[in-house]
Amino acid sequence: MRILKPLFISATLALALSSCSPKLAPVMSTNPANIDKTPLKTTPLKEADLKRWSDLDLVKDTVPGMSVDKAYKEFLKGKKGTKIIVGIVDSGLDIDHEDLKGKIWTNKKEIPGNNIDDDKNGYVDDVHGWNFLGEATNENLELTRIVKKGDDGSATYKTAKAELDKKFGELSQQKPQVDMISKADKDIKAYLKKDKYTIADLKAITTTDANLSKSKMIMTSIATQAGEGFQDEIKSYIDYIYDQLNYNLNVNFNGRKTGDNPENMDSKFYGNGNVKGPDVEDALHGTHVAGIIAQIRGNGLGGDGVVDKNVEIMAVRAVPNGDEYDKDIALAIRYAVDNGAKVINGSFGKDYSPHKEWVWDAIKYAASKDVLFVHAAGNDSKDVDTEPNFPTDEMNGAEISDNLLTIGALNYEYGSKLVADFSNFGQKNVDVFAPGVKIWATIPNNKYVYEQGTSMASPNAAGVAALIRSYYPSLTASQVKHIIMDSGTPITTTVMVGESKTQVPFATTCVSGKIVNAYNALLMAEQMSKK
Repeated sequence: MRILKPLFISATLALALSSCSPKLAPVMSTNPANIDKTPLKTTPLKEADLKRWSDLDLVKDTVPGMSVDKAYKEFLKGKKGTKIIVGIVDSGLDIDHEDLKGKIWTNKKEIPGNNIDDDKNGYVDDVHGWNFLGEATNENLELTRIVKKGDDGSATYKTAKAELDKKFGELSQQKPQVDMISKADKDIKAYLKKDKYTIADLKAITTTDANLSKSKMIMTSIATQAGEGFQDEIKSYIDYIYDQLNYNLNVNFNGRKTGDNPENMDSKFYGNGNVKGPDVEDALHGTHVAGIIAQIRGNGLGGDGVVDKNVEIMAVRAVPNGDEYDKDIALAIRYAVDNGAKVINGSFGKDYSPHKEWVWDAIKYAASKDVLFVHAAGNDSKDVDTEPNFPTDEMNGAEISDNLLTIGALNYEYGSKLVADFSNFGQKNVDVFAPGVKIWATIPNNKYVYEQGTSMASPNAAGVAALIRSYYPSLTASQVKHIIMDSGTPITTTVMVGESKTQVPFATTCVSGKIVNAYNALLMAEQMSKK
């Protein structure tokens, strides 16, 4: 899965942007017990609440958050936890972000910049983690790699080839439109002599230049449909199309730059210690994920991280702009485990996994060291019980270990739209749901944005896991997993899932039939720790 792909992409940009309008949807203002009764009253969600809706409470605030505020105010006050390390296996991390100060893991056994493996773990100058991608940023999708290897007569090759041809054809048809939009955007920027412009700026342009007039018309139409933030929407759309055609789906492109062979596990010590990556801007996804867990609460800078104190974020860069390699993921998990992480977040996934056994072995290794691996369910609106999203913890229908927690994404609107329209689901292979739509958190260079995806839901749940492990360190990874599932808020309403928006009972969308609740989880953890 391309983790940074915009979730609003559709056949035409106009439809895409209009479907991603930033106008706030109403939030139910009624008792959840009466949610199926009509007519339902609604109230708009204020911007200040939207930026931290994950912290709110379904009963008190009528928002399906994780009751984090309630946990701090009514349960954790006066309690002292222990330090917990959370490994972030992702696209990289801006370790200098203002809202992550004091939250970045440091390998105290390593002397920075001396080009010596001081702690003799095989990784030179791994001060804040490790970068298994080295200088690489862009990569193929796994299906592209399968096709590149040639027709081996397998069903996997035939399926991958058909999917590649279909995707490449569809996106190639959109390219002329993208080229036109890109040119229009550049024309406006050149005329106004600034990179950021508003709808008012567009309307104020007066010109007899036919080319500029056409560009104004195109951008005004897009801006009117998309509203505030339209330039970010445009950039995401353009980047997505070009990246897919140039890198992700291009069989002639090879992004590997580490010098190792990703098809075997003989060489394990490759990459470098620069966890930001070659361009920190490309660490947006990983920085956002880290912020959801650990951004400083109550400082007025951005959102509020789930874990206020006692957390250190270990950055492990292994997820490119494209599909991750199984080898990199397996080694990233092992690196985090070996260096003290007790919770690992994996906001990545893909449809094909040629060396899935390497990742399974790493997950089982994490289990042997009592480490919980929290994983995003994926953003394809599919039932992963029938169409898996890798990595899974299932081999031949049996669970390989009890330390993997798979998370679906919630919308902030309670009711039939509770499950995010992009979220994967599965009564056997998705464990529980957490907030994943319009999540406000850190991105590189001291900035903040809303992002959405199961990539955001996973760190919300991982943050709750870190809270439990901090305050109740005697509980095992398996116990923490089941506490989060068992203590969640049960949802009895009917919800829409999949691209067809099928109406199903929420209880059938995941194993637990619940949404994560931090307050309940900590309460259950205390009860279990006393036994």
